[in-house]
Order: sequence, then C-alpha cells, then structure tokens
Amino acid sequence: MKNKKLAQALAPVGVVAIVMMLVVPLPAGLLDVLIAVNITVSVLVLLTTMYIKKPLEFSIFPSLVLIATLFRLGLNVASTRLVLRDAYAGEVINAFGHFVVGGSLVIGLVIFMILVVIQFAVITNGAGRAAEVSARFTLDAMPGKQMAIDADLNAGLIDEHEARRRRAEVAAEADFHGAMDGASKFVKGDAIAGVVITIINLVGGFIIGMLQHGMSATESIETYAILTVGDGLVTQIPALLMSVATGLVVTRATAEADMGSAASAQLLQSRNALTIAGGAAVVMAIIPGIPKLPFIVVGAILLLLAQRVGAKEKQEATAEQTEAAGTALAPAPETTEQLLEQMQVHALEILLAPDLVDLVGGSADQDLLARVRALRRKTALEMGFVLPPVRTRDSLDLPTATYSVKMSGVEVGRGQAPAGRMLALGDGLDNLPGTLVHEPVFGLPGKWIPAELRHSAEMAGATVVDRTSVVITHLSSIVNQHAPRLLGREDVRVLNEGLKQHNPSVVEELVPGMLGLGEVQRVLQGLLAEQVPILDLGRIYEALSLRAKVATDPEGLVEAARVALGETIVDRNATDRVLRVLTIDPATEQILLEALRPGDAGTQLSLSPDRVESLLESVRAQVQAAEAGGKQVVLVCAPAIRPALRRITVLAVAHLAVLSYSEVSGTSLTIETVGVVGVGHAIAA
Repeated sequence: MKNKKLAQALAPVGVVAIVMMLVVPLPAGLLDVLIAVNITVSVLVLLTTMYIKKPLEFSIFPSLVLIATLFRLGLNVASTRLVLRDAYAGEVINAFGHFVVGGSLVIGLVIFMILVVIQFAVITNGAGRAAEVSARFTLDAMPGKQMAIDADLNAGLIDEHEARRRRAEVAAEADFHGAMDGASKFVKGDAIAGVVITIINLVGGFIIGMLQHGMSATESIETYAILTVGDGLVTQIPALLMSVATGLVVTRATAEADMGSAASAQLLQSRNALTIAGGAAVVMAIIPGIPKLPFIVVGAILLLLAQRVGAKEKQEATAEQTEAAGTALAPAPETTEQLLEQMQVHALEILLAPDLVDLVGGSADQDLLARVRALRRKTALEMGFVLPPVRTRDSLDLPTATYSVKMSGVEVGRGQAPAGRMLALGDGLDNLPGTLVHEPVFGLPGKWIPAELRHSAEMAGATVVDRTSVVITHLSSIVNQHAPRLLGREDVRVLNEGLKQHNPSVVEELVPGMLGLGEVQRVLQGLLAEQVPILDLGRIYEALSLRAKVATDPEGLVEAARVALGETIVDRNATDRVLRVLTIDPATEQILLEALRPGDAGTQLSLSPDRVESLLESVRAQVQAAEAGGKQVVLVCAPAIRPALRRITVLAVAHLAVLSYSEVSGTSLTIETVGVVGVGHAIAA
C-alpha cells in the first residue's frame, strides 16, 4: 500500500522538481547525479521499446517523452548557468568534453556537430514523420476495424464483452498514435533547443572567459569549447536515445514477439539470401587492395548460418511429411465440442459470391453489416422480437454476382447484385443498357445499370436502388415472411423474463400455471404469421390468462390475443385513419358458418372446390379493383370463421389481412366499405 502511494506521488513531485530546476541553481555534484539519472533512464526507455510486442504495451511513452524532454531542458539550463558563471559544470561534463576532444579541439567540435546533425536531421525528423503517418493511417483504419468487430459480433464469433474490449483497444491505439504525433514535436523542439543552448555556451562562454575571468582568447575558447562539447553530449546522447526509442515505437508493427526475437527469426528465414550475401562478402575479399580477413570472416559466418538454416528447413520438411503421413494413416480424433461446432446450424445466413464481398465494410450507409444491424433494430421495435444474429460469409459455390439467404441451413431466397452496378426500376428502362430482370421482392421489372448512369436513369423517370438496399429489402421480406420460424423457444423465454421484470403478476399467473412456454410460443408465432406485432406482450398475456381458464386450444388463444390487440391491428391496416374493408354478403357468410369443421390444425371450411374457387375469385377481383384505385383494403368477417377463412384467402391474395368484427368493433377510426365478396358474385359497394 505504501509503495502504491509512493508511486502515485513520484510523478507529480518529479515534474514539480523539474520545473524548479529551471529557476533554482544546482550545485555541480547534484548536477552530476541528475545527468547520470538522465542517461540511465534514456537507456532504459530505449531497451523497453525493443522488448515490447506492440506499441500499446508502452502506452505511457508519449507522456514519458514530454517529461524526459522537460528534464533535459532543466539540466541544460542548470549546466549553462554553471558553465557561464564558474567555467565548471561538474566532473561528468568535464570528462565527456575531454574524452571527445581528445587533444584536438577542431576534431572534437566536428564530432559533436556530426552527432547534432544525426540527431536533428536524421533521427528526429524521421521519427516525427513516421509518427505523423502512423497517426493518420491509424485514424483512417479505425472505422474499418470497428466494423470488423461488429461483423464478428453479429456473426456470433465473439461475445459482447470481447467486442467491448476490442473496441476499447482500437480507440486506445488511435489515441496512442495521436499522442505520439504530438510527442514527436517535443523531441524535435528539444533537438533545436539543444543546438541553440550549445551555441550560447560556446559564444557566451568565450566572451565571459575573456571579460570576467581574464583568460586569453586561446585559453577561453579551449576551456569553454570543452565544456560546451561535454554539456552538449550529456544532453544530446539521452535525446538521441529518446529519438531512437520514438522511432522504434512508431515504426513497430504488432508482432507476437519482441524486436530481437522477431528480427533474428525474420533475417534468418531465407537460406538463399544468406548464401548470396556470404558469397558476395567472399568475392569482395578478392578485389586487389581490400583487406581480405574482415570480408572472409563475415562471409564465412553468413555461409555457416545459411548451412544451418538449410539443415533446419530439411528437418522441418521431414517432420511435416512424417506428420502428414501419420495424419493420413491415423486421423486425429475430433472432440465432441468440435463436432458440435461443425453441426451447428445458423438461424439466418447471407451467402455472398466472392465478387460481392465488397458489400461488407463499405461506406457507413452502404455497409451490408451496418444495414443488417439496422434491420434487426427495426424488426425489434416494430414487431416486438429480436432477430437472431445474421451470419454473413462468402461462398465459392454461388455464381458470379449472386447472393443467397439461408434459414436454418435451407435456402429461402436468392438474388443478384452485380459489382459496380445499381438496379433501375419503373419507367424509362428502354434506353438504358442491360438485360431486363425482375426485382426479387415485388417482382418489378428492372435493369442493372452501371453506377455512373444513375443520374441519367433518374432523369428518365426510373427509380434507382443501390445493391445493398436490394439485398436488405430482400432479407427484410424474407424475415417478415418467415417471422414465426425465427421466434425460437429461447427468444420467448427472454421476452418472458423481460416482461416479468416490470409486470410480474401477469407472467406468474400465466406461465407456467396455465400455459407452458411452448404454448405461448405457438400463440406468438400465430400472431407473427399474420404480421401482428407482439410488442404489447402484457396485454397479450392478460388475454391469454382469461382464455386459458376456458380452453387452451392454440387457435382460440390466438384469436383471444388478436381481439386484445384489435386497435393495434386496425391501426396497422388503416390509411389516414380510414379503414377500408371488404365484407362478405350474408348468404355467403351463412354458408361459411355451416361449412365450419374442427380439425387438428384448427377449424377448416368444408366447401366444394367450385365454391372455394368462386370465393377466391371474388376476393381476388375486389382486392385488385381496390388496389387499382390506390386503396389498401382488409377483409372483415364473423369471428368464428376468421381463422379458417384466412387459410383459404392466403391462397389467392397472400398479403390480404383478414379481421374479425370483434377486432374492428372497438376502433375509433372511420370504417369505409369498398366492396362485398361472395360465392359466385362480387358486389361493388
């Protein structure tokens, strides 16, 4: 606990101390200690950057660069004060100066200037540019990485916890590279400041030595040049180390090993490269005038390494062949978990031909995965149940430009979405290039036209739809058509638990006392089969509780739930608060009531084929007449015959809603009768 508190206080105290160094004079002995700390910490930081596997493992590095830069500037100010005031700045600076100058002031200054050029013009500029490019590329790649995470989540490959962790890692990576871009500017500024301070020490010391200390010009320039070179080295060397560390961090790609292990593994991976390089070194030793021993030694080492790499490759190849032969003779047993994973059938899948994979990961409004997520949200908010995750993958078995929708492993829909094209629908198609096709949902005629002709097609009066919208519209139609199959027992349990949290009494009364989850599932599937939303689950449960006290037959339960949802059903089928209905003439309705028979799958109408065909023809004619006038209509009948009549009318007009008088009676909307249907005739209202 004490160590933790000490570590928390160390950073803020250290920063305050560094700031104080800029204004408080330091004795030469303390300056020696701080210079040693500066050099040692710089070496530690450089070595740490070489042992990390990915940049985020050293996420504190940008802040560390700023603190180290401020520390070096503080040491520069303190050493400059001592150099100009006392002509002495401690033993470390003095030793560095004499070591580099080595008896020749000119050579020492040249060496020092070379180090400054390397630091400023090569390392610092290169690291700054690399940091800037890394930050830009990381930010540009961020949306794609996030979409890839969402794709894995939708496909069920990862859970929500893993998705959140990956999103946080992507955001942290972007923040890190952005911070590194800023930190590189500190490194560059530190290099410039070091050069300016060096010039001040040299020129200012030369003048002060002659004016204040009474030195001769030669003695003054020699004394202050040694001190300047020493002072510059003790700050430029740590700055050079930090610049190299910065370059290593920003140029390091994510790897599975540290830099040393990765470098040795990758440099020694090619036997041919080692052989050619070793041979070249040996050949260079033959050139007249070139010393032979260094090149021969280097070439021999490379050739020896090439031989070892070749032997290792042969050994690995032999091991692979042995393993392959052993696998062929004795296949490895598969675990139960692996077999279960392979046996898993996904509830909903979209298969794409290889040339359609660009639909995934496109722009935000055209990305197929993003549109699938929007469809799942829309279905949940409109129909009251959550679609299972939609798995999206490519398939080599599909023809070019083809996509397929599978449900529980069985294909339920197929269409085309050619790359680089858009679907033009409606009028004005004659002058457009392409073969006439039919839109998969509504069967409208259309043509796949090049994307650049979109404006021309719209000017000609056609409606132009992008490829992603075609796929999503088709998927939405399939979802609506097969909604009952997509509502599983586990989904009902989740809905049941959700309702129990805010309306526990109605759940406890119905489940499991009166009905089991399986019976509730059949009722909800019956409602979804006729596009009745199950959002108001509380009202549905209340109606089922009342009905279950009398009988628990599925058809009766569904009809009780429909009556409870009457206002919702009427509202979904009304236009401008007007419900336009088709009624059944009394004689026909009486015939239907007398023909009603119970059955295992619910009530049935026992009618002769002629009467059934006559009734369907009458319904079909009335619906077509109403739709030709732009009216959406529903068929209204007696409650007793509604389920059986719905099973028959769906054969003629699949989208026609059949309502009972009980469902319509409580509505506040205006009811307009637009036609009467019957056996053998159709009467217009």
